[in-house]
Amino acid sequence: MTQLTRAILIVLDGVGAGENPDAHAYGDEGASSLEHCAQAIGGLELPNLGKLGIGNITPILGTPARQEVVGSYGRMASAAAGKDSTTGHWEMTGVVLSKALPTYPHGFPTEVVTAFEQAIGRKVIGNKVASGTEIIKELGEEHVRTGYPILYTSADSVFQIAAHQEVIPLTELYQMCEVARSMLTGDHAVGRVIARPFIGTPGAFQRTEHRRDFSLAPTGITLLDRLKDAGKDVIGLGKIEDLFAGRGLTQRDHTETNHEGMDSTLNWLEKDFTGLLFVNLVEFDMLWGHRRDSQGYARALRDVDQWLPQLQQRMRPGDALFFTADHGVDPTYRGTDHTRECVPLLAYGEPIRAGVDLGVRPTFADLGQTLAEAFGVEALTAGTSFARILGLV
Repeated sequence: MTQLTRAILIVLDGVGAGENPDAHAYGDEGASSLEHCAQAIGGLELPNLGKLGIGNITPILGTPARQEVVGSYGRMASAAAGKDSTTGHWEMTGVVLSKALPTYPHGFPTEVVTAFEQAIGRKVIGNKVASGTEIIKELGEEHVRTGYPILYTSADSVFQIAAHQEVIPLTELYQMCEVARSMLTGDHAVGRVIARPFIGTPGAFQRTEHRRDFSLAPTGITLLDRLKDAGKDVIGLGKIEDLFAGRGLTQRDHTETNHEGMDSTLNWLEKDFTGLLFVNLVEFDMLWGHRRDSQGYARALRDVDQWLPQLQQRMRPGDALFFTADHGVDPTYRGTDHTRECVPLLAYGEPIRAGVDLGVRPTFADLGQTLAEAFGVEALTAGTSFARILGLV
């Protein structure tokens, strides 16, 4: 048996694999991101992911099930309340929320907005669900004229504040976010407060790279905490540090795009470390799923599929690779929200027994518990390990 040295956990953000058992409670009956995306474009060929077993998990037109695969495969159902990124990532690392993080499809209530305005000494404008690029087009000119920050939210549990850097300097915008973070507790404890600075002139406003997230810390002990406490490396790529408020990480690279995340993953695999490389590839959700763009969603999946052989070439004998997701965002479904779905589970590498059908796991936390056992650290409070089934212990 090859001892596990490094685990590469890649989250394809928003890539669901069929409705969750409780999808009806979320109004998401029949949602199936991978299946419906492939149908919508007339077929989606993912030959490299197919070799790992992705076609054995859920029907994908163009990527059929295979008799022989080099990975092991299954699906994981969500047991947590809520269908956002924070909830999904916490669940897969062992913290299963019994109450969903608050979302605000109709904007924030008056008492929250008024208290925030009083605390920062300014009125706000907006206060609705919006795309970040669209709301600065719509309200940017009024903001520049009045100095009122733009408040908005999304399908996720977020309180976002947009401001022009020449109207409200970055230090002041960040202070406003810290004020909001300290106020948003209890029933209004949103997952993230996000500073969204922009520059430019009316008709040509653009967001800058100075976004900053002020996150809610996980409400329990995560796999990241266990690994770090045991002296392992825990490297977060993409928005991982935001989702965990930086906790449990030893190193981070806040990549913004899928390609940046994939390049950074390859770079990290050239380095010596022992522990977890935790990667979030966000564009399935951020760019394509919410916009219900099946072509873009499929293109992003093909990009990952074409990149996979480069990743495999850089894997060492003690490396195990896992692909999963945090929720669905079916690009063919009604509305623009996330969809309550099971997520894919693929496992590959020398330490992994190939061809194992892992079935449907009852919680994402099974993955975190599996990695905890495989690394020999203290068990998490949720989840059932399948490390033995995979040959990891």
